[in-house]
Amino acid sequence: MTATTIDQTRPVRALGLSSGGLDSILAALVLRDQGIQVRWVCFETPFFNADRTRRAADRFGIPLAVRDITPVYLDMLRNPRCGYGRNMNPCMDCHALMFRLAGEMMAAEGFDFVFSGEVLGQRPMSQTRNALRFVEKNSGLAGRILRPLSALALPETVVEAQGRVDRARLLDIRGRSRKTQIALARHYGIDEYPAPAGGCRLTDKGYADRLRDLLAHEDEPRREELDRLRYGRHLRLDARTKIVVGRTRIDNEGLEGTVDPSLDLALRVEDYPGPLTLAPADASPEMTALAGAIGAGYTKAPAGRPVAVRVEGPDGSRAITVMPLPPSEARRFII
Repeated sequence: MTATTIDQTRPVRALGLSSGGLDSILAALVLRDQGIQVRWVCFETPFFNADRTRRAADRFGIPLAVRDITPVYLDMLRNPRCGYGRNMNPCMDCHALMFRLAGEMMAAEGFDFVFSGEVLGQRPMSQTRNALRFVEKNSGLAGRILRPLSALALPETVVEAQGRVDRARLLDIRGRSRKTQIALARHYGIDEYPAPAGGCRLTDKGYADRLRDLLAHEDEPRREELDRLRYGRHLRLDARTKIVVGRTRIDNEGLEGTVDPSLDLALRVEDYPGPLTLAPADASPEMTALAGAIGAGYTKAPAGRPVAVRVEGPDGSRAITVMPLPPSEARRFII
């Protein structure tokens, strides 16, 4: 690249995509050592959150913006150009989308470039040379994505050519070994950091199966429906009726937080402790009774004896009587 005449009097500002992991932290610190003003952005959806990045931002004093991108992410997730990984993880399209959104922030807020903690060759789906080139091409940020940890193994970026970033002070890390990162962490006095495994739920088979079923039956799933994919047993009773049955107290508490009283039925077995069961408010009486029977089957209610189930929904509270359905028989409905 040919250097151009630029204003060297203003500080260089860089916007980093951060997962909150060690590589993201090191990339930011390497740039900050050059006097570059670094800021992070972390995107959230029901499939991954910014919790690790928030903790890292607080610890290292890096300003952070958190953006929820659920609607645009769902649009991409339904038909990713490069397809999915082992489950429902659209790694390359996901990265391209995030860099495109970061590029929009860069332009709107006056940053000079976007950076990340990606390491060449570290992840087989998203950090190969071809994958990195795909992201640049499809994010509209060709020449403006700096990856400080692997910069010396990659083509020079615009800001390096301009002299706004000192390329000689960047790194040449590549491959899956993390020895260099661990040594660099010691250099910066970092003795605790998250494991490198990502926090994306889309890589989990059970979660991906539940999400795939939801998207097959709902054109525009509610946020509550997406949030509850994390909890309990998910059972498809018919094309219109899916229920969720809590497994544990934590599940029940999580499901409670997703209830919309105008759109959901909450079913609880009376007289016996057990799971919270959620069903759609427009479920037929037959499907509501089946949902209650399945929930009752996961309690210690005596087999072969009817039990009362309390149903709460948009029409208020009522009791129904069901015969508990043993889990072995309910298994055919599990997604």
